[in-house]
Amino acid sequence: QVHLVESGGGLVQAGGSLRLSCAASGRPFSSYAIGWFRQAPEKERVVIAAINWSGSSTYVADSVKGRFTISRDNAKNMVYLQMDSLGPEDTGVYYCAATHRTISIIHRVPYDYDYWGQGTQVTVSS
Repeated sequence: QVHLVESGGGLVQAGGSLRLSCAASGRPFSSYAIGWFRQAPEKERVVIAAINWSGSSTYVADSVKGRFTISRDNAKNMVYLQMDSLGPEDTGVYYCAATHRTISIIHRVPYDYDYWGQGTQVTVSS
């Protein structure tokens, strides 16, 4: 089992940047593939970025491609989401999630993930 805690959210003006962090504790962090999801008000939770256990394979959604970058540091039990050129459409609660299923690949759907953090709010003002 792994416990996840997100941080780094906040209020930022359009065009600004934030770096979200996800800290993990419990089983060895390299046992998990990780995803970042966003849930906007009254909308479904959608994948924003994902990374396999080693960091050799990553995915970012088309809506954030070229602006967001996912990375991980297994030695520090951390995953990061660098978010640049933020816009109001990026507003939502961002969740970090972990799965121990086929960790060599990335996972893009919420039901693949077994463990979730509590989320961190990101608000982008126009």
